[in-house]
Amino acid sequence: MSEFDKQMTRLLRAEEGEVLSAYKDHLGYLTIGVGRLIDSKKGGGITAEESAYLLNNDIQKRLIVLEQKLTWFQSLDDARRGVLLSMAFQMGIEGLLGFKKTLEMIRIGRYADAATGMLNSLWAKQTPERAKRHAEQMRTGQWVIKVGF
Repeated sequence: MSEFDKQMTRLLRAEEGEVLSAYKDHLGYLTIGVGRLIDSKKGGGITAEESAYLLNNDIQKRLIVLEQKLTWFQSLDDARRGVLLSMAFQMGIEGLLGFKKTLEMIRIGRYADAATGMLNSLWAKQTPERAKRHAEQMRTGQWVIKVGF
């Protein structure tokens, strides 16, 4: 980083402040970070590259926690690890950890029983299509991705 870049970063952080969650600026527009307008009403947002960067960071953070909380997580195939990661992404790590019986079925390799447990949950009632895809992926060990992605 050049000296100019360093000084500009210091200047803008001092002038704008830095807020690491969405907030409304003095004009009422959604903003984040160091004065980054994200309010679509005013033409704000992020680029696809920025979204990919954030998503990758979120994936890596959750993987680290899942590996800590579920000592057997790494022994799963990619598709089944993907289901657990997606569920943790949707409902948070603690929400996923609430699936105690289902997680035990996964741990011991009873994937069909785990899939049934997933489908017999409040989560499945709330997001039935996602739950069906994830249960099938858990049951078969084959990726099931929504059409168009």
